[in-house]
Amino acid sequence: MEGDDETTSVTMIDDEIYSNGGGEDKRSKPNLSSELLDVEVYAGLYSGRTKVTRLMFVADRCGNQVMKLDALRMAYDEIKKGENTNLFKEVVEKIDGKLGSEYCLDQSWVDSVDRKAEVRKEKLESELNAYRTNLIKESIRMGYNDFGDFYYSHGHLGDAFKNYARTRDYCTTSKHILQMCLNAILVSIEMGQFTHVATYVSKAEQTPDALDPVAIAKLRCAAGLAHLESKKYKLAARKFLETGPELGSTYTEVIAPQDVATYGGLCALASFDRAEKVIDNFNFRNFLELVPEVREIINDFYSSRYASCLEFLENLKANLLLDIHLHDHVETLYSQIRHKALIQYTHPFVSVDLRMMADAFKTDVSGLEKELEALITDNQIQARIDSHNKILYARHADQRNSTFKNVLQSGDEFDRDVKSMLLRANVLKFDTGSHHRHPHHRKF
Repeated sequence: MEGDDETTSVTMIDDEIYSNGGGEDKRSKPNLSSELLDVEVYAGLYSGRTKVTRLMFVADRCGNQVMKLDALRMAYDEIKKGENTNLFKEVVEKIDGKLGSEYCLDQSWVDSVDRKAEVRKEKLESELNAYRTNLIKESIRMGYNDFGDFYYSHGHLGDAFKNYARTRDYCTTSKHILQMCLNAILVSIEMGQFTHVATYVSKAEQTPDALDPVAIAKLRCAAGLAHLESKKYKLAARKFLETGPELGSTYTEVIAPQDVATYGGLCALASFDRAEKVIDNFNFRNFLELVPEVREIINDFYSSRYASCLEFLENLKANLLLDIHLHDHVETLYSQIRHKALIQYTHPFVSVDLRMMADAFKTDVSGLEKELEALITDNQIQARIDSHNKILYARHADQRNSTFKNVLQSGDEFDRDVKSMLLRANVLKFDTGSHHRHPHHRKF
């Protein structure tokens, strides 16, 4: 009987499989391919120090020489707009003369910037000493803040953080505390100190009267980055999904709105339950519109078009590996998204033909078997594999049969109980009737 059920379900699968990721996708897809990152467009999303560090990260990680030199050239030009001579020397060393005389070490620029820095530092020190002597709280706060800005612009991040943090004792309003927190968060992100990021996000959130929608959006992004860094993907996804559209381009010194879509979308697919639909989040859809590739990946995943979803992911992978925050997490996120797709693909069926499933997931049957075995061992899929016939049988099918048998058995027992109750009732009724008749009989 059980074997008959399973045979039937295998034949059923041919009709059902196309709605679950196995059929040819007839939609008109966006023209997406695994093209090289457009470095100029990418750099244009950011400002300040993160623009430079991202460009240098791309140059270090990409295998394409033209792209590498483009990134270094843009980094060189951007650094010369600022005052960070150490970063300038670093980028010149990486260029190594490959961009001609225009992009060599400009020693006169370095000397000029360093001279001005010394003068500026002496001025800031004398001003701060005067403020501290006079005990003018607001002036001391501004003095430390100016020192923080000075050190940050020259690339001395540790000193910048210390000075921003020192302003805390001299803050007299909630707005001052918020500014201090945002400055500390900015430097902490640059230093990769994400525990500090989480601490200062929490401090900032304790000043509700100073928090406007833009500030709230910035704090959500910072918290999202901190969770991403600590591999808490579900928490990261929630923070990015909670980020309001007010963010716009107000936080380009840290993150672009496109990053909110990419980081949030991938973390959500990897960690959310199927019921928690990313596409139902109205706020987040505004961000997704900026990155059609990620929007299509999410739509495909929730529409069970897994082959298409995984194809888009593969096309994006090379560029995501060049992202300064995401690169360490790409393999893990991709693996988790694939596992979830495998689980969801098998879930509606009593049995699945592994050859058809392998085709849907662009893999071979033996590779698919290993993936499924790992998920079965981990109890993420309740099923067993018939390796000879290449069929996956769901355990919930066996449970359905046993449930059906239990229902029938309960029905039989109920039927027996009702019959015995009726019989008992009839016997009692007969006995009672007999007793009522006895006195009349005595008259005879």
